[in-house]
Amino acid sequence: MSISTPGGPQRRPTVVSTGKKPAGGRPAAADKTAGGKAGAGKGAPRQSSGGKGRKPITPVKVSQGRSWGPIALFAAVGVLTVAIIGFAAFSAFQGSKPWEKRAADISGVTDYREKDPELVKGSQHQQGTVKYTITPPVAGAHNPAWQNCMGDVYDAPIANEHAVHSLEHGAVWITYRPDLPADQVATLKAKVEGKEKLFMSPYEGLDKPIALQAWGYQLKVDKADDKRIDEFIKTLRVNASIEGPTALCDRGVTATGTTPRDMGNQMGDQTQG
Repeated sequence: MSISTPGGPQRRPTVVSTGKKPAGGRPAAADKTAGGKAGAGKGAPRQSSGGKGRKPITPVKVSQGRSWGPIALFAAVGVLTVAIIGFAAFSAFQGSKPWEKRAADISGVTDYREKDPELVKGSQHQQGTVKYTITPPVAGAHNPAWQNCMGDVYDAPIANEHAVHSLEHGAVWITYRPDLPADQVATLKAKVEGKEKLFMSPYEGLDKPIALQAWGYQLKVDKADDKRIDEFIKTLRVNASIEGPTALCDRGVTATGTTPRDMGNQMGDQTQG
């Protein structure tokens, strides 16, 4: 209800709630704070739960970048560990194979023990020149005297008949064309010099630059750095002997020349077979 005053109507005075109950015991309408519109004006606090209102905002997790350095390091260590274990297992497996099987696994090796068992019987001594069908020879009849094979490096051809006897004792004989480049000869020399049951010499008429012989085995290669050379030596030196590991390699013939020497009984007490 407006009150007329000079100059126009006036609005009813605003009633300010004091929070006290009026006479009669009922709270003033302006004091309603729940379930109604009263007190919902600007500045009124929002309810955090219950009733109508906005849902709580879920905190956003900020993803931090991974540290790839340690991860890469652990991965590399893991790969290296697996490789080491694998290589050790492979080496153990290879070492457990019979030497004959390992010899057969060498690419390009010729096994005359299998091809011609009669050839590799051994203990066939005879003086004078022996005709061999394999060049260089790998087995067969031979001179009673062996060629010294204590890591000897001969700079001229030697007699087949003495060399074959050394093979029977478990030596590996490396032969090479006389025109093989000096650096390759030096590589071969480093593999042989000073090592028991090894010897080397130039050889005329080879169909390959380098040929390796053990009793009943042969391998021909083109280069002195061929990895099969080391494998051949490792597998067949001593093992290929048909007279055991104690067969002598010292006190043999040290002279060069392709004509075998008749030593008579001079080698009698030293010859093992």
